[in-house]
Amino acid sequence: MMAAVLQALWAPLLPSPLLWLAATLIAYWLGEIVQRRLKSAAWANPVLIAIALLATPLLATGTPYETYFAGAQFIHFLLGPATVALAVPLARNLGVVRRSLHGTGLALLAGSVTAAASGVAVVWLLGGSRSAAFSMAPKSVTTPIAMAVAQQVGGIPALTAALAIAGGILAAIMGRTLLRALRIEDWRAHGLAAGVAGSGVAAAQVAPQNGLAAAFAALGIGLNGVLTALIVPLLALLWPA
Repeated sequence: MMAAVLQALWAPLLPSPLLWLAATLIAYWLGEIVQRRLKSAAWANPVLIAIALLATPLLATGTPYETYFAGAQFIHFLLGPATVALAVPLARNLGVVRRSLHGTGLALLAGSVTAAASGVAVVWLLGGSRSAAFSMAPKSVTTPIAMAVAQQVGGIPALTAALAIAGGILAAIMGRTLLRALRIEDWRAHGLAAGVAGSGVAAAQVAPQNGLAAAFAALGIGLNGVLTALIVPLLALLWPA
């Protein structure tokens, strides 16, 4: 009886595309409030909280992802401009970036190779399939690039998207804490690590805290995407389909 009542109340709201747009914005806003109340605790990531808050009504009402995305696609559209906006702190700190190119290049290469190769190696050692391995390989780059790379080498784009988002949240939660535990306080390292290991999610966590970190996060996101798009197909040659 109660389920029928809830369904009757819920059904008139479904046709409105503004429903899930508003729900997404409110969920993220609540996530930010929770994080502030917890004194900016890294584990209280607003993206993670928003996912949990949104998943509950989606599962409870049996709403398909397509219906949700039809309402929330405007936020998806803004992902592009938001990523491009990271070029602003990069331009402002261009002099520092140029002076750090040697060390940045080595760190970027090491991070990109390690992220891609470790993903394939872990799945292979656990006896997983080739498609699962190459869904895992591009997990550290921004989601659109990761999905395109996975599709090119025989991975599963949907699985890659989930892994990329989960990896970004994990990097946002653990990144700064781990670097501080290693007594690494340089904002260049924090920004580059966020961009390479956690892409946009981790970059969004560190960018508001320091302009230099935002610049190196933008550099990490862009160049890691390019390198991963070159490295993963080479790894695929070692494990023929």
